[in-house]
Amino acid sequence: MSFQNRTVFITGASRGIGKAIALKLAKDGANIIIAAKTVEPHPKLNGTIYTAAKEIEDAGGKALAVQCDIRFEDQIINAIEKGAAHFGGIDILINNASAISLTNVENTSAKVFDLMHDINVRGTFLVSKHCIPWLKKGTNPHILTLSPPINLSEKWVSSHVAYTMSKYNMTMIATGLAGELKEYKIASNSLWPRTTIATAAVQNLLGGDALMRKSRKPDILADVAYIILSRPSHECTGYTFIDDEVLKSEGIEDLSKYAVDPSEKLFTDLFLDK
Repeated sequence: MSFQNRTVFITGASRGIGKAIALKLAKDGANIIIAAKTVEPHPKLNGTIYTAAKEIEDAGGKALAVQCDIRFEDQIINAIEKGAAHFGGIDILINNASAISLTNVENTSAKVFDLMHDINVRGTFLVSKHCIPWLKKGTNPHILTLSPPINLSEKWVSSHVAYTMSKYNMTMIATGLAGELKEYKIASNSLWPRTTIATAAVQNLLGGDALMRKSRKPDILADVAYIILSRPSHECTGYTFIDDEVLKSEGIEDLSKYAVDPSEKLFTDLFLDK
């Protein structure tokens, strides 16, 4: 199914995975609503909602940049209403925005706990909630949430409880919405990468240049999102997708082009057992 003139609302689309998905869909003629916080350049974070909008339009799509901090419901409602009014509706929601802190319970402050839960859980919940009325009127409507399979292995539950809780809650929202919205033929799925992805979070918070070299490019998630969102929404719902498994289901076995450094051994992402 073509994305020509279909409208996609993406949280956190000013850089990284969100922007990569936006550019992939823009090349197919999609309208992209960029809902993110960054309006001024940051020394450690490339891109703003405005630079992302220009790249999207250069790629062949149409873009609307709306400053939005999804911790605040009024900003969510404003971004959705502006985007829907500008493009005439919303067909797809990508819940991409996320905060991360891989700290144990003893070393996680209340402020950091609240930040992750306000963005990852509450933000995902409220963005989804306020997009639903538009998705009900959309063409092949999908919700795609960037969150992992729920793995209750002690390794993942005990290492960074606050972050794990928040990401698993995102997956619970995605799964719950699949059932809730089935009668409206609105798909809801989650997507997670097999390996770490070369993003600012990996560079600045997790492992620096060394881990970046062991990661894949955001393009892999963009290509997989394109495949999932092309599938009929009444059939493709309730799944927790892993990126390389989706590609293999399409007959794509050679994933070497996605490696940042093909000579390095890839680093398996969080929540996935090797």
